[in-house]
Amino acid sequence: MKKAEERLLDTETALLKELRAQRLQERQVKMSCQEIPLTTGERVADAVAAGMGSWRFIIIQSTILLFWIILNVVGFVEHWDPYPFILLNLALSFQAAYAAPFIMMSQNRQADIDRKKAELDYNVNIKAELEIELLHHKVDELREREVLSLVASVERLSKLLEEQREKSNQP
Repeated sequence: MKKAEERLLDTETALLKELRAQRLQERQVKMSCQEIPLTTGERVADAVAAGMGSWRFIIIQSTILLFWIILNVVGFVEHWDPYPFILLNLALSFQAAYAAPFIMMSQNRQADIDRKKAELDYNVNIKAELEIELLHHKVDELREREVLSLVASVERLSKLLEEQREKSNQP
């Protein structure tokens, strides 16, 4: 039983050392290259996704669509897109066909960033768990030493008391 605990402690200690070294290496890499620069495509994808995912875009697009429909229904100007609004549907389909890949690229990049952060969080949690376990072992060792020292002190005092009784019982 004791050997299994020692082996487990050795493997945990080795893992802890590995995680400490990995964290140190990550800090050094982070300091050397603050952040990986984005490519032009990534910047464009992020800008398109941020723009199309905003209330400003929804309000502007809704206003344009409403204006388009009113102009084609009321007839103040020539009807360039009558009721089924085929040209409007074509424009919206074209917009959706080009917007979807941009948004997906931005989401995929964000998913990669989130995955890396989750992995780092996991490693930090493992390290914290092992550090806490190591502290528990140290506290347990200190308590064990303290108990042994108290037991030794009690035995010494008991011996002294016995000697005192023996001296007091002798005439």
